[in-house]
Amino acid sequence: MNRFATPRGEFDLTRFPENPRDQLRAWDAADEYLLRWLAGIDGEPTDLSGTVVVLGDRWGALVTALADHRPVQITDSFLTQQATLANLARGGVPTGTVRLTTTADAPPDRIDVLLIRVPKSLALLEDQLHRLAPHVHPGTVVIGAGMVTEIHTSTLKLFERILGPTKTSLAAKKARLIFCTPDPALHPGDNPWPLGYALPAGVGAVSVLTVTSHAGIFCADRLDIGTRFFLQHLPERSGPEHVVDLGCGNGVLGLAAALSNSEAQVTFIDESYQALASAEATFRANVPEGTTATFLAADGMSGVPAGTVDLVLNNPPFHAHRATTDETAWRMFNGSRAALRRGGELWVVGNRHLGYHAKLRRLFGNCEVAASDPKFVVLRAVKR
Repeated sequence: MNRFATPRGEFDLTRFPENPRDQLRAWDAADEYLLRWLAGIDGEPTDLSGTVVVLGDRWGALVTALADHRPVQITDSFLTQQATLANLARGGVPTGTVRLTTTADAPPDRIDVLLIRVPKSLALLEDQLHRLAPHVHPGTVVIGAGMVTEIHTSTLKLFERILGPTKTSLAAKKARLIFCTPDPALHPGDNPWPLGYALPAGVGAVSVLTVTSHAGIFCADRLDIGTRFFLQHLPERSGPEHVVDLGCGNGVLGLAAALSNSEAQVTFIDESYQALASAEATFRANVPEGTTATFLAADGMSGVPAGTVDLVLNNPPFHAHRATTDETAWRMFNGSRAALRRGGELWVVGNRHLGYHAKLRRLFGNCEVAASDPKFVVLRAVKR
């Protein structure tokens, strides 16, 4: 836990899930710069008496500091929401003071102050600016914030094209602010998101089907090569069983499981609300009417009861919120083992160099290679 010193007070903040060994803070210099600016230390004080919306707050640092103004947080991340709830509770902020919403929810009707932590995904920024533009007015204060490495010419062009005239601040501690003046006369065109594309042939039950991808998900405009390899080597199953597509993205693995075994009950899990929206749209468009599935925002398998799953399909990320790490994969593997019934199986695809086989052997006591090529490996571990 670290203490975040701001013009509005000091706050004890953590990321989520909380890990005492985690050296990464729940805020950065861009958050500090933005809060100083709002308080009038680096610029004129900002009137926060209207509806304040915070888009892309990484771990709730901004809305925790601004809680007195009852802000609305918009995030794509379940982990961010959980961190925000914990940080608000730690600071004694009453439940309901901050309105927590997702990128799939309708924005407030009128936005008077719009604060944006520039996301890693330019597509997600484009999508959200399109969604928010009808709710700002000429007097709306729009301020973006990010590290210098996160703000590019393309970033500023999006603000210009969708909202209005844009300029940037000087850099401070390698952070920068973006100032945008909404122009109601702008006509930026339709929001291009979500996208749809056809899967290639030769990938089993989902061959040539159409996938829906919302902005910000991994490989939104094409099938990534790891998932393609996995689809070609999925286990053949039958009978009533519970299958989990863990870290589902646009849901093609779970869809393949549902189409190849009509008796399977499939649960799609991701921490990204954009991913879950993609998976649900992809599923609904390609299964017979009346086919059911569950779509769950969660930290890995944390929302799945122990001993209730027969098969987990997993293409784990090796990065989380800008940090390159195997911590997410390790949590997914541990959670899968807990959720599986005896005899249940975890199937994982990954780059060879990631060495997942060693982790799975350590955890399950077994691991076999189901398929491999020079770049990828598909691994199978069984709960004994």
